[in-house]
Amino acid sequence: MIDDMLPSDRIRRRIEALGTSISLPTVRRALGALEGEHASTRRFGSDDAMDIRAYEAGDEARLIDWKSSARTGRTMVVQRQRLVTSRVWMLLDVGREMRGVCPSGEAAYEVAANALCMFAALSLRRSDDVSLVFGNAASIVRIPFHGGLAHFERTLDTALRHGWDTPRNIDALLEYARRIGERHALIILATDEHALTERHLHTIRTIAQTHPLVIVDVATLNPFVPGNANHAADGVSGRRVPAFLKTEQAAREVSTHREFTAAALQRELHTSGSRLIRSASSEAMFTRFVRLVAASSGQAHLGARTPVSAWGGEAR
Repeated sequence: MIDDMLPSDRIRRRIEALGTSISLPTVRRALGALEGEHASTRRFGSDDAMDIRAYEAGDEARLIDWKSSARTGRTMVVQRQRLVTSRVWMLLDVGREMRGVCPSGEAAYEVAANALCMFAALSLRRSDDVSLVFGNAASIVRIPFHGGLAHFERTLDTALRHGWDTPRNIDALLEYARRIGERHALIILATDEHALTERHLHTIRTIAQTHPLVIVDVATLNPFVPGNANHAADGVSGRRVPAFLKTEQAAREVSTHREFTAAALQRELHTSGSRLIRSASSEAMFTRFVRLVAASSGQAHLGARTPVSAWGGEAR
């Protein structure tokens, strides 16, 4: 029974169902909307046909190849090079700050990792080449990946079983993304809401000029909300927030600042044609992701009724 699973296991099951329950044309449209149409890095010309197949429900009419359809006596569609992406780069902040607790009780890195699994479910379905990159102040490690979603999850979870004593270095991770030479490769950067500040916007603009960019922004617990401070402690010293600071006013000020920062980041990303997915739990992140896929693919029903029921819950 899904309801008897741990929250992380339940989300992973829903991610697996997501990857197998939607059609390949929908996967291509959803990821293509994030990337924009662009010249492929693969061989042949930018408009050469990659594959010709029978029309399926959900295919775009502009992909119909009328000459092939006339020859075969049935509607055929053609997949061309310009709709192909060859690589997806998934960059994960693994600094000790990512141990921060979310309102759901999950660590920020757990929510971020589940978000990467959501993208992997679609990218691997489309047969993209996926690279995982883990970065903190000590090192940046790239893990080339070849396999299915189950292998991706094992690789990701194994890599996260490391010591969490090293602080983050978001500047180095952004610089790594900026130096990715494959133009138009999709870059997904997962971190928490405290990592990116106004001084990082210039680098983000530079990355967005040559690559489609998605930032996964994990919202953590507000330690000044009365009651929350009992569950949150400083990651280095272990100290807790003093009781006299746990006031509604302090909580509102922190919340307002965080929302303002997130809104500014979202506006900047929107201006550059990039995306922000922000949430405080894997459950909410999954819901936002489903809505993003639905909006990108033009299928409003994707997040409701039958498909969501199959994924083990309703979108909120």
